Amino acid sequence: MRKKKKRIKWGRFFTLALLIVLICNLGNIARKIYPVKHMDSIKKYSAKYEVDPYLIMSVIKTESNFNADAVSHKNATGLMQIIEPTAFWLADRMELSGFSYEDIKEPELNIQMGCYYISYLLSLYNGNAGTALAAYNAGEGTVDKWLTNEEYSKDGENLSYIPYPETRHYITKVTNNQKIYQALYEFSVPDQNIALQ
Repeated sequence: MRKKKKRIKWGRFFTLALLIVLICNLGNIARKIYPVKHMDSIKKYSAKYEVDPYLIMSVIKTESNFNADAVSHKNATGLMQIIEPTAFWLADRMELSGFSYEDIKEPELNIQMGCYYISYLLSLYNGNAGTALAAYNAGEGTVDKWLTNEEYSKDGENLSYIPYPETRHYITKVTNNQKIYQALYEFSVPDQNIALQ
């Protein structure tokens, strides 16, 4: 009878000790699941284009999981998964001379172009991050059509329903990732940045 009690006590002790170790290392474990690479470029270009760096981290996590060589089934490339026509449009707007689509795999340039594009979309959609993210995922033309359809937008400015399940899931994932990154990585965010709504 005594041996049984000691086993139970040791079992509880080890369970408690394991829980304490897990709780103490939870931040480290979470940072392995939610890594950040290229932090200097994220900070630099999110500040330059006045975009929340946590939003940029969450877009990169969702798009490529910080894999600079990632290529999607739609041939979107790099950390922020930019397709070729968008990349050339951005390069023209940003006055990047000698741009080649192969350059999009370079992390700093990809982050710079992605930050610029998200800033542009936020400006285009009056700071509405949900609508901007929908456009980042489904395209401006598609979102503009949704905004003119009363079934998807009651006021022509905000989306009340997104007909593409992939885009709905994308916005939810980015939003959730942003909250996690805000909890895991603390640094100063300039006042003018726009957070997800």
